Amino acid sequence: MKEEALGTFLAIMTAVVSGFAIPVNKIFVSGLDPVVFTAVRAILIGLIFFVLAGCQRGFRFRKLNRVRWRWLLAIGVIGGGLGFLLYFSGLELTTSGRAAFLHKTLPIYVTVFAYLFLKERVTRKQNMALLVMLVGMVILLAARIDPSVFWQDPVLGDALVILGTICWGIENTISRKAMIKEESSLVVSFSRMFFGGAFLFGVALLMGRLDVLMNLTQQQAASIMISSAFLFAYILFWYSAIRLINVSKAVLFLLLAPVISTWAGVIWFGEPVPPLQVLGSVLILTGAALAGRIRSEFSDEV
Repeated sequence: MKEEALGTFLAIMTAVVSGFAIPVNKIFVSGLDPVVFTAVRAILIGLIFFVLAGCQRGFRFRKLNRVRWRWLLAIGVIGGGLGFLLYFSGLELTTSGRAAFLHKTLPIYVTVFAYLFLKERVTRKQNMALLVMLVGMVILLAARIDPSVFWQDPVLGDALVILGTICWGIENTISRKAMIKEESSLVVSFSRMFFGGAFLFGVALLMGRLDVLMNLTQQQAASIMISSAFLFAYILFWYSAIRLINVSKAVLFLLLAPVISTWAGVIWFGEPVPPLQVLGSVLILTGAALAGRIRSEFSDEV
């Protein structure tokens, strides 16, 4: 029960960090190449987790077998590379509030993948909590907005954010399986960020954008460092949480984040908030409260 409470707390902390991180990244990604921006962040955080993983008692990287390396590479390329590339490209085109709520369609993909591939038991209460949250998101997203200087193409941006979120749904499922097999959450975190960063640097090289990295201003470098701090906290809390509780439960708490993101966007950017967004936010909070009463159930068939 202590693990259940700790895992739930860490999942909620992940949502708080995510809620503030999205509007903060909206500030930093504007004016920066999204490929270079995400690549530098990923490599920096990957190296930090590499050091933390190496400091674990009794840990040796050479103990990882061939199958686990394939999992770790998949986690990095799909979640740390492609997911971030699509998401931040979309964030540059749409509002932080919309991106936050579209990102929180993640429970749909995670729950389906976890049920199919991890054999996680999805309870009726969990389905009810998910349904309440999703209704809240649909209501919120029913409000249309016109393009603006700070959200140039919401339709394309929304599509890219959704594709990036699907990638994270796949990656979260693979990560949970890796940790069920007794892989360290720090190793998984390292793999997601370092291999993802290497993938993004490859994309930047193919697109001829490495010169952008060499010409970063001091202000841009500072922006990357601040954004990296938010991402480090998010990764640390999240992978620690899903090691302790079902990923299909933990992901429900992430739906708290867009409530924070929406109001931060209103205050910082003057983003529009129709009355439907308020109603959607209330439903999301209600669903999250229901999720907190669900205990994780695991299967031995994974």
